[in-house]
Amino acid sequence: MQLCFLLLRDVFFKSAWLLAMLVLCLAGPLDAQEVRGGGSHLSSDPRVNQARALIEGDRYGKALSILRPLANGHPDQVDVLFLTGLAAMGAAQHPETTKPERAEYLDEAIAAFHKILVERPELVRVRLELARSFYLKGNDGLSREQFERVLAGKPQPEVAANIRRFLISIRQRRRWSGYFSTSLVPDSNINTSSEAETLHINGLPFRLEDASPRSGVGVALHGGGEYEHPVSPNLRIRAGGSLSRTEYAGQDHDVTSLAAHVGPRWISGNGTEFSLLASGSRQWSGGEPHSHGLGIRLESSHPLSRQVLLSTRATVHQRVHDEDSHLDGPRSSLRLGVLWRAMPTVQLDASVGLSQEQTELARWRNGGQSAGLGASVDLPRGFTVGVNGELAWRAYEGNWGFYTPAGESRSDRSQTLRISLFNRVFTVQGFSPKLVLVHERRDSNAQLHDYRRTRVELDVVRQF
Repeated sequence: MQLCFLLLRDVFFKSAWLLAMLVLCLAGPLDAQEVRGGGSHLSSDPRVNQARALIEGDRYGKALSILRPLANGHPDQVDVLFLTGLAAMGAAQHPETTKPERAEYLDEAIAAFHKILVERPELVRVRLELARSFYLKGNDGLSREQFERVLAGKPQPEVAANIRRFLISIRQRRRWSGYFSTSLVPDSNINTSSEAETLHINGLPFRLEDASPRSGVGVALHGGGEYEHPVSPNLRIRAGGSLSRTEYAGQDHDVTSLAAHVGPRWISGNGTEFSLLASGSRQWSGGEPHSHGLGIRLESSHPLSRQVLLSTRATVHQRVHDEDSHLDGPRSSLRLGVLWRAMPTVQLDASVGLSQEQTELARWRNGGQSAGLGASVDLPRGFTVGVNGELAWRAYEGNWGFYTPAGESRSDRSQTLRISLFNRVFTVQGFSPKLVLVHERRDSNAQLHDYRRTRVELDVVRQF
């Protein structure tokens, strides 16, 4: 298995740059294809035109009875699917429609619009109707994402104003939110060990035993939820928690983390949000209690334009370890991120960060900086490709003795590259499998503290 991981790492690392360039190049044709419409036009099939007229006359059930048999293989399939979605959404809003029927109609509308966007992700009008369908069904997270993508398509001012009203409504009615994911995680270095087999002390080599990297296949679980209690139109109280666990064969490298938070969120009319949260966490490593922390977290987001969102996150926590008390002390971090929806099908992001750890033992006190870039592109035939890279630097204050060259403090440089791929065609109950390749590399001037790590994650992505 170790040999397979090494081969995978080499192929992955050498092809990463080429794939990143491919993603950005493939984004180009989508810009040329971008259209503001995406609705239906007069068809050569009189049945399609009859269905359109019925929809305009609010006779949605009759229109659906004509359109449903035409949904597969019709020459004007985009038109048929688009009209099917409009008719189903209209039927869902009819006063005489029962609650179960409303859910079925909205599911039909979402499926029709989604099927169009699998092949034609650049069609802004179709994406707008998909966002409205999600909104009517109460899937606010998916609705918000699609509305924001439509804004990236630079719609007409009146359309943009209507979308902003939808987004305000979503923020105001938000109560519960949650997430859950599970994935298989084959990993080439579960113990994050150096490949070095010899430790040098005063010029003398010492052979190390059982210090080489270990590979394994694990299972990762991540989940969490939050409730927001409205105090006023612009003030909410947030309360939530999360659980994360990664488990491998045996127990030595299992990691579990439990966290909770509570505090106010302020929301302004222009979409700016600010939260001040008290937060706590508990960690277990190898099945044993490892550490816990208490502190505060600041979160904010501010839309700079229709397409650009600025976000910040700052934390200060006091960390206490169950056994390694020399690592106790305050930890702080600051991260600034920018999200740019360049087009409805292209998303770019960048981030910079600072961190500080003031441990009781001087050798472990350190400060770090990081910078990251990422891109995600929706392509025809249902493919979505993502590339993310991050560089991080960390410098330690104390004396690391024989681990570092004489007179030098420890310094690390880390690189992380992540490539993801999934296909929106393949969905099960609204979820699509997502393949993620991650390569990590840390170079350190301290012996035994550099490592290489490649892992594969098989996740799921919610589509509808």
